[in-house]
Amino acid sequence: MIHPPKNFKARPTTDRAKESLFNILSNYIDFSEIKVLDLFGGTGSISYEFASRGCNNITCIELNYKHYVFIKETINNLGFSQIKAYKSDVLKFLNKYTDKYDIIFADPPYDLPEIDTIPDIIFNNKLLNKNGLFILEHSDKTLFTNHPKLKEHRNYGGVNFSIFETLKSE
Repeated sequence: MIHPPKNFKARPTTDRAKESLFNILSNYIDFSEIKVLDLFGGTGSISYEFASRGCNNITCIELNYKHYVFIKETINNLGFSQIKAYKSDVLKFLNKYTDKYDIIFADPPYDLPEIDTIPDIIFNNKLLNKNGLFILEHSDKTLFTNHPKLKEHRNYGGVNFSIFETLKSE
């Protein structure tokens, strides 16, 4: 279990929601064969979860310096050399880098003004591999029901996951 400092401003994904999400993902993927991008890393818990399930290629992006340092320290303490953490603005990162991933997970602040643009940024920049998944954690105030690439939506109390996929023809 990880323990961020008391003055930590990140809102980690609840254990119940995280467990449910990874149960869903285990039906779609082999964790040992995927490349993951974790956006708005916060405590880094999603990256650690992927690593603990055998994922060997994880990139974690976090803007807040204190959070980034905590993630780097935790990666070292847990021995997760397969996680690479970077301090960067997520929106700038998405528009600058061209690597492709099998899974992209984003847990932005729920009140982020650009939250509804994140799926289109990812798809317009072609950041997902064929059959890749993008998972966006958000509040119930943000809905993507009409997005053409929405695969499914899950709600766990106040935590919502919208799961998007690349189309097979892309």
